[in-house]
Amino acid sequence: MSRALPQTEPLSGLPERVTIYEVGARDGLQNEKAVVPTEVKAQFVRRLLAAGLETVETTSFVSPRWVPQLADASELLADLGDAGRGPLRPVLVPNERGLDRAMESGVGAVAIFGSATETFAQKNLGRSRPESVEMFAPVVRRAQEAGMWVRAYVSMCFGDPWEGPVPVAQVADACAELMDLGCDQLSIGDTIGTGTAGHVEALLGELDQRGIGVDRIGVHFHDTYGQALTNTLTALRAGVSVVDASTGGLGGCPYAKSATGNLATEDLVWLLDGAGVETGVDLDALVATSVWMAQQLGKPSPSRVVKALAGA
Repeated sequence: MSRALPQTEPLSGLPERVTIYEVGARDGLQNEKAVVPTEVKAQFVRRLLAAGLETVETTSFVSPRWVPQLADASELLADLGDAGRGPLRPVLVPNERGLDRAMESGVGAVAIFGSATETFAQKNLGRSRPESVEMFAPVVRRAQEAGMWVRAYVSMCFGDPWEGPVPVAQVADACAELMDLGCDQLSIGDTIGTGTAGHVEALLGELDQRGIGVDRIGVHFHDTYGQALTNTLTALRAGVSVVDASTGGLGGCPYAKSATGNLATEDLVWLLDGAGVETGVDLDALVATSVWMAQQLGKPSPSRVVKALAGA
């Protein structure tokens, strides 16, 4: 296949530039059963940066009992040095203990992770939704006092494997609770990939009614039912300009077994390149990185673009 492709034909209604919030090194690897060596993770992050990805979520300071794969967070950041720090290298923190560890590593940005449903809050955080908000409040306050950028993830925004459909108003309530703590950005997550274009439009409209505009929202779609790109395009046409994606389509959720891989960064870049939207990402370098990481993991990448270009 010629790398003159995709042919660029501008698509109306899209932002001129999209920020890709790369989650492959954290969300992409956290569900891998075999522990990936720290040096491989560090090389993965460096390759992502070299491919032009500016915002890369590097790791998570959660308890090793929860996510053994990320038990080496401090060691990884020490290996990365300055490349792993700053406002464009967020790390996930669940509580003040995690924040303490992150601050010891000199990070400049953190993310908290809440839930739109009670069941997932209990399974993922071990506490109720209101209790989780109470837990996050001092994390956000202390991070802001330290001059950090803070993101709020909300999971199960488009459906829950235990509770089923989640009312849009309920999701907006959960989002508003975390944003009211003072977070800089909200990421709405389709954790099990059941969202559809109309659902995306409805939720963004409800969030706007709550005073959370698209300028403060990122979207995080899983591709379980093949809807991730369609849902992303819907969000972009509504004015969203931050999209979460995982190189190679890696990822899932250890607490929601029906959650399959994230939207593949390569598939997203192919769409945006073809539409004339700037990302700053070198697709060839990204595909090469995915092929390399697939070799480290011993399994092929699920990204369609990786399969097409690597095969060619």
